Amino acid sequence: MIPPMPPSPPIPQPSAADDQSALALDELRQVILPRADLAPLVAEEQAAGARAVFTNGVYDLLHIGHIQLLWRARALGDLLVVGLNSDDSTRRLKGPTRPLIPQAERAETLAALVMVDYVTIFDEDTAGETLAALRPAIYVKGGDYAATDATGRARDYLVGPDDLRRLVAGQAPADESLARLRGLVERLPEARVVADYGGSLALLAYLPGHSTSDLIARIVSRHAPDAGGEARP
Repeated sequence: MIPPMPPSPPIPQPSAADDQSALALDELRQVILPRADLAPLVAEEQAAGARAVFTNGVYDLLHIGHIQLLWRARALGDLLVVGLNSDDSTRRLKGPTRPLIPQAERAETLAALVMVDYVTIFDEDTAGETLAALRPAIYVKGGDYAATDATGRARDYLVGPDDLRRLVAGQAPADESLARLRGLVERLPEARVVADYGGSLALLAYLPGHSTSDLIARIVSRHAPDAGGEARP
């Protein structure tokens, strides 16, 4: 005689925690938008009096240098948009071994940060097209774009629309403290786009020793196998 089949286990029902987790993830992904969808939102916010701030980068291994710059960028305005280099863009800029983290995960990590209002991924080598589409009031980059020497990188520069246009045109800025920024367009081609639509530029002091490349080198030096094939502790 064939024994009866055992009863099927009950199908687990989604819990309230599962529902909340799914809702939170959905809200998180609404922060990540194509620039075509984001542009009218930024325009609406700025038309209502908000000051949009934009910065961009690869954000491959998020570190304290990134966090400090994002906090300081957000403090300059009312909403912060982060432009993220796509995987293809990153490979062209950084080489075939980068990025370490795929663009979808990098975008979601940035979107989870409390100071970030929107994230948009771009495939070009620079953020110029994204800036032209969004037209934020302030474009923020690190002080490493300010000058080629350590002293120039260690301070902040806030360049208003008039002085930015002068610098882009190769003229002396009215603010003599900005004279060090001559040749800026060669280091930061996006400056020309911002000048064209009348935006401002903020270059915030660079935190030495806290780039992703530095972090990767430190990990490799500490954990790569030694000559005997053993990984260092």
